[in-house]
Amino acid sequence: MRACDITGKSVHLANNVSHAQNRTRKRQLPNLQDKRVWVPEQSRFVRLTLSTRAIRTINKIGLKAVCQQFGVSYDALIKQR
Repeated sequence: MRACDITGKSVHLANNVSHAQNRTRKRQLPNLQDKRVWVPEQSRFVRLTLSTRAIRTINKIGLKAVCQQFGVSYDALIKQR
């Protein structure tokens, strides 16, 4: 299952509700993008699967600060890729 590497956002299940109040299940997918993020400590790019909200936050405050904010291990995130 695809999920954001930083925020953990993944698929949600919900109901389609018709005018007659019939309920059928549907999947609500997060807006996930495959993104290369520059890691200055290692002078290389790291490929991550990120939600668009996480991409905006990384652009604003940086990858290391975002990892600290969401409780993700920065070193483990870099080494796994």
